[in-house]
Amino acid sequence: MATSTRIPQAICHVLCLLLLGLLLVGETAVHAQGIESIMAPGKLMQDHAKYEDDCKQCHVRLDRKAQDGLCMACHKEVGADVRAKAGFHGRLEQPTPCKTCHTDHKGRELKTTGFDHKTFEHNKKTDFTLRGKHDKVACEKCHVTGKKFREAAQDCNSCHKKDDKHKGQLGPKCADCHTESDWKEARFDHDTTRFPLTGKHVDTKCTDCHKDNVYKDTPTTCYACHRKVDEQKGHKGQFGEKCDTCHGTKAWKPANFNHDTDTKYVLKGKHHDASCKSCHSGNLYKDKLSQDCYACHKKDDKHKETQGTNCAACHVEKDWKEVGKFNHQKTDFPLLGKHAKVECKECHKSQVFKDAAKDCYSCHKKDDKHKDTLGHDCASCHGEQGWKNTSGRFRHERTRFALRNAHAAPGVECSACHKDLVSFRNTPVACISCHKKDDEHQTQLGEKCDSCHSDKSWRGTTFNHGKSRFPLTGRHILTECSKCHATLRYKDAPRDCFSCHKNEDKHKQVLGVRCESCHNTRAWSTWSFDHDNQTQYRLEFAHAKAACESCHKRPAPAGKDIAPLGTACVSCHRSQDVHNGGFGPRCEQCHLVESWKKVKSRVGQGALP
Repeated sequence: MATSTRIPQAICHVLCLLLLGLLLVGETAVHAQGIESIMAPGKLMQDHAKYEDDCKQCHVRLDRKAQDGLCMACHKEVGADVRAKAGFHGRLEQPTPCKTCHTDHKGRELKTTGFDHKTFEHNKKTDFTLRGKHDKVACEKCHVTGKKFREAAQDCNSCHKKDDKHKGQLGPKCADCHTESDWKEARFDHDTTRFPLTGKHVDTKCTDCHKDNVYKDTPTTCYACHRKVDEQKGHKGQFGEKCDTCHGTKAWKPANFNHDTDTKYVLKGKHHDASCKSCHSGNLYKDKLSQDCYACHKKDDKHKETQGTNCAACHVEKDWKEVGKFNHQKTDFPLLGKHAKVECKECHKSQVFKDAAKDCYSCHKKDDKHKDTLGHDCASCHGEQGWKNTSGRFRHERTRFALRNAHAAPGVECSACHKDLVSFRNTPVACISCHKKDDEHQTQLGEKCDSCHSDKSWRGTTFNHGKSRFPLTGRHILTECSKCHATLRYKDAPRDCFSCHKNEDKHKQVLGVRCESCHNTRAWSTWSFDHDNQTQYRLEFAHAKAACESCHKRPAPAGKDIAPLGTACVSCHRSQDVHNGGFGPRCEQCHLVESWKKVKSRVGQGALP
């Protein structure tokens, strides 16, 4: 047990030496140094020398990780960068102990902030990216000796103050205009100023407006820059100094002043093309112009004020000579048709317009081809649309001959009936007077053409055959006229049946030419001759069945219906007389009509079997 609790000999030697050292050092030295300074591995660097005997400024006993917190507590800027992840230290991979780069206790001459300037990645490890010409600038140009690298200014003016040709007039924010690519290359946005650049101002050089690089207090009025142009080539101050009222930045010419919206006088017609000086001969802002026409156009008044001074009542802005605004319709003589296109001087021989005549004849007497035969009321026939066109005005139905149908067709000219323009009133109204050449009946039917023909069409007739001496009945109604009327001399057509039906006479004129005695107009085959009532010879029994030709064999004489034929039996039955005339010609004394073979009994007068 004694052996296990015995203090090692080496340790005892060390403790003895420490006690000896304490005894040798005075009382003041004992207070100035502690055990930490005695155990320090070496002297601190010059910047930390003041903490040589105050180890707690950098170390926490028994806690190595707390050392970084003490470092950043002292080096506040570095601590802030680490927390904000900004700057060089804020961009290091965290956590990175400070002692990784910054060691100490290696003597007063130790430098822990050194690094290779050539390989240092400024863009990745700092807050100031090197762009353009900055990338080629030597470090010492911006990082002044004796100052920390982080203390280098980041604003342009700190380095380029000596290059400021504006002499501080535009402030220290050089980057608002200049870039890192080239100091002389400016990217200033003029639109952010109180004078945005538009139109041709965009391409204008800065020095044209900013003389001697003086940018501040440059005048913004047009006249300040363009006064010389106005005095030499422009309005010479006549229109004032507010150039932008009329002109724009797109181009000096033409002016963009909108007279219609910016003033109370709208420019129309030729007023729009007139130059400003033609009306504004004095000072624009001092001499107020009158807006009435006469003030400017008095010299153009050829009426010599006889029509008053209200020029706009007749004339328009499009052309002084174009009288388009005067409403002639409101006068005693409204202009219609071609009158609206006639020049004023054609009717108004002088500028005293009210002296012009209003009746047609006064102007158109020379055009009267009727030679005064129809009077002076031209408007009763003619219209303003055209002198030759009388449609719509002259109404023929008001005359003794109303025009209808074909007579009123557009193709019918007045000259077709009226031989000349002088004899309109004496033109005959009978059809034959105009259509005599068309009368194909050769006057056979008289001169009353309208009894058959109508004014709808010459060929379409309305003749009533029932009123003629030959009324049409039965099949005759459907028969074409040409079947009976071989020519247009209609009265030459015969009225008897035989004249038309001779070729259809199957009796070969044996029964005469009075076909209507048996036949009718309904049908040729339906005949109805009553032999008993129409003749003196009744047909009975076998006679009733006999054909007409069996008795009537000879052609009828002229004027007779049939040839004479006896009523005795022997007249027809002579060839059948087996008695050869032995019993005389009165066959009916023995034979019966019922049958030739039946004979009468002499005793009882009955028929023998």
